[in-house]
Amino acid sequence: MALATLLKGNGQDSVSTGGGAAALVALLAPGWTDAVHEQAAAALRNLCASNAQNRDIVRVCGGIAALVTVLAPGGSAAVHEQAAWVVHNLCVENAQNNYSVRECGGIAALVALLAPGVSAGVQTQAAWALTKLCWDNAKNCDSVRECGGIAALVGLLAPGGSAAVQGAAAEVLCSLCVSNTQNRDSARECGGVAALIWLLAPGGSAALQERAVRALRNLCASNAQNVVCVRWCGGIAMLVGLLAPGGPAAVHEQAAVALWSVCFNNDENKDSIRECGGVAALVGLLEPACPAAVHHNAAGALAMLTSINGLCREAVRACGAAAALQRVLACASSTVAHERAAAALRDLGPAQQGA
Repeated sequence: MALATLLKGNGQDSVSTGGGAAALVALLAPGWTDAVHEQAAAALRNLCASNAQNRDIVRVCGGIAALVTVLAPGGSAAVHEQAAWVVHNLCVENAQNNYSVRECGGIAALVALLAPGVSAGVQTQAAWALTKLCWDNAKNCDSVRECGGIAALVGLLAPGGSAAVQGAAAEVLCSLCVSNTQNRDSARECGGVAALIWLLAPGGSAALQERAVRALRNLCASNAQNVVCVRWCGGIAMLVGLLAPGGPAAVHEQAAVALWSVCFNNDENKDSIRECGGVAALVGLLEPACPAAVHHNAAGALAMLTSINGLCREAVRACGAAAALQRVLACASSTVAHERAAAALRDLGPAQQGA
């Protein structure tokens, strides 16, 4: 691993422009040992980690097709892990590489590495590579679904699995469901809503909870069936539980926006949030100590709750939301927080706006 270690620091440009990238790609060819494949992939991984020019050079040298070949089933787990990592790095802010990976069959190869029995390290790196491939790329998102990737990802969320694998799988689902109705429906049909909600249980990792909530939020965006499914699976109580004082701000921020999503045009969910203590919990997030991002998501959720729902409106008033919203309005550190606090106050009525 000497070359791989060297390339973590200086020398990346000189290696690639001096023909080093082509030489490393050649070492991925059939006939070399697994040890050579692993070391070549590790070196390519570091070569492409933070160097946009090298990502292009590796593609031009035929590196993407070579990597997809070594990702084939039956190979060494160590090689698979390094090769998937290279694919991730190659696709950072590189649309051409994203396209090339798909065209070379890389998405299907990565999805195959999510199968049961594959090592957790390989599954994790394959999922992170898919996350990068799917970010803001509709065709790649469709390709993952068509390759059976959504069912495979939901399978990785099962209880008892590796937290690293679960977090990476949730991240892929989050990317897959941005503006993609078919993927949102497929995730629900594969049991993804229930699986993500399970990850929100008390005592879990905050980082994993944040990723699961973000994925759940994207599944519920403009999807009435998923919104209902969240309630049926007990997700509203779980989301409200994440708003408890003392929790991480990042989790508070995402849980508030998820509640905002699940109560859009759904009075039963609004009532469920109120009955689970969600109104008081959201008002608690308007405290001065909370960051602006938490303020604006909590205010947005409160505004959605009070829209065309008298019982929720009364509950919000009873929790002292008007004073808290006025305070946010007076000292909002962001335009968005100011706008959302003002919208929530408007929904509470004229008397509350001057409270």
